[in-house]
Amino acid sequence: MRTTIELKPEHRARLLELSARRGEKGFSTLIGEALDEFLLRQDGDRRREALAALRDLQGLVTDEEATVMKANVRKWRKQWRSS
Repeated sequence: MRTTIELKPEHRARLLELSARRGEKGFSTLIGEALDEFLLRQDGDRRREALAALRDLQGLVTDEEATVMKANVRKWRKQWRSS
């Protein structure tokens, strides 16, 4: 897909230099690779934030409460699967 983006002249020059070294005419492949890397990092950041939020919840439920909750979930899952 074609689109237009604004680049700083120094970014454009660097991209063209890298592309030429790789034997490519344009820098679409480099932009795609950079976007893939950026998006993967964003997913990792969200995962780390979610894990931190879970760690903050640690200790809010007693072992006894957790046992009861697990038993209820197992019971509900059995009922749900048999429906």
